[in-house]
Amino acid sequence: MKTYIGIDLGGTNVRVAKISEDGQVIAQVKGPSYGQEGPAKVMGNIKEMIREIPDWKECAGIGVGVPGPVNTKAGCMVLSTNLPGFTGYPIADELSKEFGMPAFVDNDANVAGLAEALVGAGKGLSTVFYVTISTGIGGVLVVDGKTVSGKHGFGGEIANIIIDRDREKVNYLNVGAVENEASGTAITRKGKAAFGDDKIAHAGHVFDLAAEGDEKALEIKAGMEKDLGQLFATIACVCDPDIFIIGGGMTKSADRFLPGVIENFKAMSHTAVHDTPFVIAGLEEPGIVGAAMLPKSQGI
Repeated sequence: MKTYIGIDLGGTNVRVAKISEDGQVIAQVKGPSYGQEGPAKVMGNIKEMIREIPDWKECAGIGVGVPGPVNTKAGCMVLSTNLPGFTGYPIADELSKEFGMPAFVDNDANVAGLAEALVGAGKGLSTVFYVTISTGIGGVLVVDGKTVSGKHGFGGEIANIIIDRDREKVNYLNVGAVENEASGTAITRKGKAAFGDDKIAHAGHVFDLAAEGDEKALEIKAGMEKDLGQLFATIACVCDPDIFIIGGGMTKSADRFLPGVIENFKAMSHTAVHDTPFVIAGLEEPGIVGAAMLPKSQGI
């Protein structure tokens, strides 16, 4: 069975693992990423960690998941807010030359979706759309085992999709961007505005109040369900996936909002797609496993 090296690189920490082609973690090394100290320090650290992996030379390829949009063809980040100096830096090329095997890079949300598509809830399906709902909202389309990132690496960056032009301006995203209306951060913001900072620490508190029948909380919850329903209906118009897989921290409360999301999805989509299943992501380590699946997705 083939094995691959998966690298989950963040601004604070990094994990390097040897992963089997069916997604099993064989060996793993963890440590600080030194993300604020520049590419030379970060890459030198990663190379040392790879060499700590037992029998790393037996691996068929290297995959790296990074926090930001990626030019997958060039193997570099196109925006590196959490990793200063990495915009345009040839991550894949450097690792490939150093270790004598093909290397690939993609966005961390994309690799999580790839993991679910290849060895998780979407295994065996042709068209998978993965949506992560957490502090923000992200997504990735996986077709025939490959992520579809597009020319500029922004394919699947669904956070900025407008679901209502008549909302308030929150930040740099579009007015009415779904991330600013239906993410965990958005629900917390709306909850604090309605109930005060002392009563709402996170989105779960809003769902708790809604479960108790509080009208304001029920209104916030209903708005989120409608906004997400429209998001999924929009995605279905573009790619009509075999399955929607949902990951991220908000899935802890999925039983409270997902039925309403599906109801709204059906109300705003063509009847032909109403049978599209919505499934909660199930992999324990989608980031590191998905990174390792990048070479596999390229037929290596």
